[in-house]
Amino acid sequence: MCWCVSVLYFARSAELAGLRCETLSVPREITSLQLWEEIVKVHPRLAVIRDQVVFAVRQEYVLLGDQVLVLQPGDEVAIIPPISGG
Repeated sequence: MCWCVSVLYFARSAELAGLRCETLSVPREITSLQLWEEIVKVHPRLAVIRDQVVFAVRQEYVLLGDQVLVLQPGDEVAIIPPISGG
């Protein structure tokens, strides 16, 4: 079963994706790495930040890996690349 989730892009990820938010249909249970791969299928240019990106799912940080996410309809997934400060 698939759910529609809101994907929010910030900083460099927004530049690479060419947008700030969208809705994607993804499996209800998916690892964070599989979710990243689904997003990269839609926006291949994001692949260059793979080793630097962190997700926030329901406003909680999630590293890319084998952690299984159980998504609900309307969940927000934020793509947060490294942000440099000065």
